[in-house]
This record gives sequence, structure tokens and C-alpha cells, in this order.
Amino acid sequence: MELKKINDYTWEIPKEGMMRVPAIIYASEKLLDTVKKDQTLQQAKNVACLPGIQRYSYVMPDGHQGYGFPIGGVAAFDLDEGIISPGGVGYDINCGVRLLRTNYREKEIIAKRRELLAEIFKEVPAGVGKGGITKLSRNVLLEILVKGAEWAVENGYGTKEDLMLTEENGRMKDADPSYLSSRALERGIPQLGTLGSGNHFLEIQKVEKIYNREIAKVFGIDEEGQILVMIHCGSRGLGHQVATDFIELMENKIGHKGLPDRELINAPIKSPLGQQYYKSMCAAVNYAFANRQMIAHWVRDVFAKVLGSSVGMRQIYDVCHNVAKIEKHKIDGKEKLVCIHRKGATRSFGPGRPEIPEIYRPYGQPVIIPGSMGTASYILVGTKEAEELSFSSTAHGAGRVMSRNEALRRFRGEQIRDQLLAKGIELQSTSLKGVAEEASAAYKDVDEVVRTSHEVGIGRLVAKVVPVGVMKG
Repeated sequence: MELKKINDYTWEIPKEGMMRVPAIIYASEKLLDTVKKDQTLQQAKNVACLPGIQRYSYVMPDGHQGYGFPIGGVAAFDLDEGIISPGGVGYDINCGVRLLRTNYREKEIIAKRRELLAEIFKEVPAGVGKGGITKLSRNVLLEILVKGAEWAVENGYGTKEDLMLTEENGRMKDADPSYLSSRALERGIPQLGTLGSGNHFLEIQKVEKIYNREIAKVFGIDEEGQILVMIHCGSRGLGHQVATDFIELMENKIGHKGLPDRELINAPIKSPLGQQYYKSMCAAVNYAFANRQMIAHWVRDVFAKVLGSSVGMRQIYDVCHNVAKIEKHKIDGKEKLVCIHRKGATRSFGPGRPEIPEIYRPYGQPVIIPGSMGTASYILVGTKEAEELSFSSTAHGAGRVMSRNEALRRFRGEQIRDQLLAKGIELQSTSLKGVAEEASAAYKDVDEVVRTSHEVGIGRLVAKVVPVGVMKG
């Protein structure tokens, strides 16, 4: 496959064969070596063949092989001629990250961190298929699918300020749960307010380094040693079922004719089936927003109980990763509404975009990039350049380089737990097998991913944080 070097961090797969546009990969030489080991580049080429695609098929610095689209894949589609694809959103719809700041410093919580983590572990259910504390009726679930985090706030979980500091204000307005299957609803009823397994986590973190003090201050990050809480989870079994159902529906009604890969099954955006998927996806997005909202509320409760106060535990931001959205972008010099698929990618709007909360609008959107277990995570800020370079998108995390089965062959959960403790990091987990699957060595180097994002200009460094305590499903 021809790969043309544009600069040290930008590579192009020129348009050829069925490709309607070229593909762009943002990666350092080191990251590119890992990308070449799986099907990421071929998947980027395949996405470039889809009807109505605009400008380029993009791969972010954490790119790796996924279902249909690469994870770290970004593509925008014309609303008249374009498509919407469940493989371009992902199974874990609105897997995302919420970040809370606190008034605490490391020295103030260090003696209580084990108790803090143990109490959070009690309050927030975690693990495969785990049921939530809140048992819902079907009617209440339908309300949550329409209202998202708004429902949670109305029912005493958090504040209106949380909504203002959440992407989409915690609610996608086009949600219509009437298209969800009974199975999707059944899976959603017991799981609200749960973390889930896999790469999902809840971390108590400390700020290790501030790169941009002015913007850090605006975000509520005051100094090194400050304690933050990061929550990484999504729409649980409900979102997974929505993806499964619509992949099957699209296969049965539309088929794979003309597709370079059957996993890129899709429907025209404006078709009845395309709209049904979009509205169902929005409902799953809302479920995930409500899920993180409730977990954040319980975390505040635990801080108040164990440390005596949760004053100052303001939300910094909540970002989506796996989502398709209708957004306005400049293409060929003209503003145009397009359907942006961000699959394992974070929105990275620069200053002035009306979608950004008012307090951040002069500076750009907070971008939260979690690392793998035991490594650093980062806070960046969106840029004007990202609009031109990636439809205002950047990486969403470290990105896997090793399958979970391979990780299980290589690592032991007990060994990783002991290594974390040796670094001063407490671990609470439902499964040591799950810990082995999520070993940091199974992921790319998050420092390199973030450095690449910064150098390309699709997200600028603000702060580096490291874990003090980790909760895994």
C-alpha cells in the first residue's frame, strides 16, 4: 500500500480504485509502526470508498483496527448523498469521559485514598453485566433515553451546572427510543449507574504537570498535586444492543453490495432506516450521559462522607467518543452541515464554537484523553486548526496494540496489582483477569499519542495527570 509522508506526523494514502477521497493518518514514526501491524490502514482506505464522504478518511494518533471503521477513525458525510454506519460509531455508543476537579491536594487525601476507593467501589457497581443500584421501570427508562443527564439532575443526581459542562448539555435532542428493540430496553433497565468492564475505569488522580497555566485555571486546574476524578464508561449493554440490532437490520434490508468490507454496512442518512438508527443511537448516547451523571453524583457523596466535604467538586467537562453528529463545518470554503462519525475519537472544537460552554468559548473545548491502567492521562484544549485538519477531532485514549487474549497469556492480574501498589497506586477491581486484560503494555504509549496530537495541532496540551487510585470492572 502506498503511504505518502506529508510531514513528521501526517501520512496520506492517495486516492485509488474505489476510494472517493484520500485517507490521512496522524501518527509519529513510532505510532505508525504499530498501525502497520493490523488492518487500520486498509480500514481507512475502505472508509474512503463510502458514498458522500467529504475531504478525507481520517485516522487519529491512537488509531487501531476496529469493526468496519478503524478505532480512531473520523469521517464526515454529505447529508443528501451520504450514509450513516453503526461500524463508524462503534458498539459502545457514547463511551466517554467525565472529569471532576476537587479542592483537595494529594497530601490531604493520601491517608484516606484506600477508604475513598473502597467506598466508591461499594457505591458504583462495576463489571460485566453488573446491575445498577437504581432499578428502573420501562417507562422511566424511556424518559431517560429522551432526556439523558437532564433526567438524572431532575431526580437529584448532580446539578444544572453539570449539564452546562457536558457535551450536548447531556442530551441529544433527536433521540427517539421507540425504535429500540425490547432486548435493548431489557439490557438497559438494570445497568444504569454502572461502570462496566473492559477499558472502563474510575480513577482518583493527581495533577503532575501543567503545560498551559492560563487555560488550566479556566478549566479549574489550579496547581500540581491537585486531586481530580476521571470516569470512563458508556451506554453498557443497551448501546451494544442498538449497534447489533441495526447492523442486522441494515444487512437484511440493504445488503453488502458495493462495500469493500461487509462490516461497513450502512444506510443513507436520510433514508427511514438511516434515521431510525440515528435516533436510536441518540437515545443510547443519552443513556450514557445519564450513567456518567449518576456515577459522578455518587463519587461526590463518597468524598463528602470520607473526607467531610465535596465542596468545589465541579465538573470540568464530559466528552463523547463513539458517536455520529450533525455539525456545521467549512468545506471548500463554504459552511455545510455534515454527519460526522467519530469512532474512538474526541471532539476538539477551537475557540468561538457555539457548542462549547460559555466559560470555555474564548479558549476552546476541554479534551480529555485517558491513558491505560497505571499510566498518565491528559487534558488538552481544542484548536482552530483541528477544524481544517480533522473536522475538529483528536485521539480518545492510548489505543490497544494487543488483543485481550494475548494480554491474558502474557500478564497476571496479581502481578499488575502489586506493580501498581509499588508505584503508590491503589487498585479495586471485580476481577484480576480483567486487570490482566487491561495491562498498560497492551496499549500504545499515551504520552506519544498526546505528543502527536499536540504537534499536529489537533489538540494542545494543558495538563498531565497520574492515578492515585484505580477502580476497574
